[in-house]
Amino acid sequence: MQLLQAPLPPHLSFQCSKLHNSRRGPCLLENPLLPSSSSSPLGGHHLAAHLQRLDTSAWVGVGHAPANRSSTFLKAASIEAGTPVVSTGRAESDVLKALSQIIDPDFGTDIVSCGFVKDLEIDEALGEVSFRLELTTPACPVKDMFEQKANEVVAALPWVKNVQVIMSAQPAKPIFVDQLPAGLQKISSIIAVSSCKGGVGKSTVAVNLAYTLAGMGARVGIFDADVYGPSLPTMVSPESRLLEMNPEKRTIIPTEYLGVKLVSFGFAGQGRAIMRGPMVSGVINQLLTTTEWGELDYLVVDMPPGTGDIQLTLCQVVPLTAAVIVTTPQKLAFIDVAKGVRMFSKLKVPCVAVVENMCHFDADGKRHYPFGRGSGSQVVEQFGIPHLFDLPIRPSLSASGDSGMPEVVADPLGEVAGTFQELGVCVVQQCAKIRQQVSTAVTYDSSIKAIRVKVPDSDEEFLLHPATVRRNDRSAQSVDEWTGDQKLQYIDIPEDIEPQEIRPMGNYAVSIVWPDGFSQIAPYDQLQSMERLVDVPQITPF
Repeated sequence: MQLLQAPLPPHLSFQCSKLHNSRRGPCLLENPLLPSSSSSPLGGHHLAAHLQRLDTSAWVGVGHAPANRSSTFLKAASIEAGTPVVSTGRAESDVLKALSQIIDPDFGTDIVSCGFVKDLEIDEALGEVSFRLELTTPACPVKDMFEQKANEVVAALPWVKNVQVIMSAQPAKPIFVDQLPAGLQKISSIIAVSSCKGGVGKSTVAVNLAYTLAGMGARVGIFDADVYGPSLPTMVSPESRLLEMNPEKRTIIPTEYLGVKLVSFGFAGQGRAIMRGPMVSGVINQLLTTTEWGELDYLVVDMPPGTGDIQLTLCQVVPLTAAVIVTTPQKLAFIDVAKGVRMFSKLKVPCVAVVENMCHFDADGKRHYPFGRGSGSQVVEQFGIPHLFDLPIRPSLSASGDSGMPEVVADPLGEVAGTFQELGVCVVQQCAKIRQQVSTAVTYDSSIKAIRVKVPDSDEEFLLHPATVRRNDRSAQSVDEWTGDQKLQYIDIPEDIEPQEIRPMGNYAVSIVWPDGFSQIAPYDQLQSMERLVDVPQITPF
């Protein structure tokens, strides 16, 4: 897909950075997964409180007690003097067999089969073993359990005297890295927080979720996609409240607050926008794709209300990993949220959790539900979304949003922070599962002049004639939107037509550029329903 960069509108102002290379990098929370980590942006008492929260609540639904964080050498109790030294091959086999007892609760298989064990080194003479566990994300909620169990099972081998386990995480990298704008090529997962209805607390959820993920050790950014009414400048208080621009690369440098990178139209110097939809889509595209996000594990996108141009633009420009739906107990909120869930379903963006905000408050020893009950559970039941979280009506939650300090930072041990901790664990686990799924692959094989389509989660692969794909275009250029009459005729497309370029468009379609300059959006569902080629050379694997 040819991504068109919108020209910089005159009302967007940026502060040019003369010393871009000297700009301070992101400051993250102390990360026990990495061999070395930077200082905590939350300060000593906030960091300690946040780590205490991780130890007490990150294990919900996992079934493991908090692990000891130390990675020191451990000595097996069963070691006796004069234990014979085993051969290298046998020793390596013993270590891997021991580590294969540790099962990843998300993937349901052992950490050796998952490919987590790296850099295994064995000193037979000294009985020393060292290795690295490379997890899918630094925010893995069971990382401490992995470290503790790895120490225990290897130290239990009769010939082992010392064990050293180094925890790390895979580099941030999206699935379609070569087919994304440069600014997005080092972002592992992009999370949309959406409600499709204003006033339900979507921005509150987006910001607190982002800082919860940062507190779990992840590198995080927030993109405020609401140009008409950006909330991010009110909810956080970065030292620099104006986006900078690299004058050489013509790229945007995000601002930061407590180690989280931030981009919002509200930081562009003009506050709220007054412009038409197509221009807004161009601004959103520019802010998102030309920003130097750097390496991020999660980019949280605060979606604007509705299901219009901006939402579709975001879903087409980037392959969103997952969506979190925010609602309130009222029936009216459910009606609007249902539209958003259906939109994400059609665009092949999995909805992994529902957050029901402003559910209840406690007074006089009783729990009151001023807006009724059941909207969130109705979304879960009707659309099969697996996880539901509820937030109470709390003055402190509202006040933290107005003060510029997120609630999970201001009160990391409170009830609200606990709920967001559970939500963060859910998002991390679900994104890890989603990233393991193979997406639909669509390529053109010039040797047999056919389009190959590989369906995910199966061995099915089929071929399509390029002319058939082109003739099945359902856009307004090919089909009359009012009458449904076919404007593109069969004879208008030559039999020997070949696509010039095929690129993924979000998670739901591919963009195919044809020799006449026409760019066709072909949804995966439509490709699977087309007439297939059968009289072709034998198909070879991708």
